[in-house]
Amino acid sequence: MSVLITGASGFVGSNFQENFHEKIIRIFSRDNEVIPDDIKIVIHLAGKAHDLNNIVTPYEYYKVNYEFTKKVYDDFLASKARIFITLSSVKAVADEVIGSLSEKISAHPSTAFGKSKLLAEQYIFSKEIPAGKRVYVLRPCMIHGPGNKGNLNLLYKIVSKNIPWLLGAFENKRSFCSIDNLMFIFKELIEREDIPSGIYNVADDEPLSTNELIGLIAQSQNRNAKLWKISKKFIEVFASIGDKLHLPLNTERLQKLTSSYVVSNAKIKAAIGKPLPVSSREGLLKTFKSFNNK
Repeated sequence: MSVLITGASGFVGSNFQENFHEKIIRIFSRDNEVIPDDIKIVIHLAGKAHDLNNIVTPYEYYKVNYEFTKKVYDDFLASKARIFITLSSVKAVADEVIGSLSEKISAHPSTAFGKSKLLAEQYIFSKEIPAGKRVYVLRPCMIHGPGNKGNLNLLYKIVSKNIPWLLGAFENKRSFCSIDNLMFIFKELIEREDIPSGIYNVADDEPLSTNELIGLIAQSQNRNAKLWKISKKFIEVFASIGDKLHLPLNTERLQKLTSSYVVSNAKIKAAIGKPLPVSSREGLLKTFKSFNNK
């Protein structure tokens, strides 16, 4: 079965090619006008990632995450391909979460990244899905795995220097998405015909705290974690000083390090009817151990 893929060189794209190497995979370029008749599956992974340094302009997000997605989806609708799978983001719904984020929550993104992803979702489901075609929009939370160079890598480097974690007094819960679980979901969506088209959150089963992440990083290095539970009030005052003196720890960074973001995967698990193959801790340990070899 032939697959057309965008974003093939990215982290998810390279893992997809490795996991589905038995299929005939073709790379989609932005200059393509039509999807060849022999293509049965379109995997749209290309996108402008969320830039925490605020360098990317709103127009860049709009152009790549919305306009390019619109083009690829229109090409899919006009083609003989039967399956369309694309990656959106939980940030298309909300940048902060109270409780657990499900697909039933009304979307209210505040960033240009989230808004561009939401626009793409809305466009896709504004079109009637032709008979015989299936369309899936996956909203993953933070994806991780061997070879990933995101925020978990930065946290790993801090712990690797044996520097005590000074925010041990803060308790939070955050969801993560193992690349192995994401590939498992791709496989189910591709091989089965009984999973309804729609939007699905993608996350590992168990959300973990930052303190638990620190512990797993230390475990991957065969040592004990250094967690210091300094007064929250003191840390908050220090962070407010950081706002004025432009220190590494300020109120915004403190909020990102200590806030919760829990994502429900109940809908996708119910649709698949199978457990995810990798637990949250197993997946994160695998990711952290891969950093040891860098």
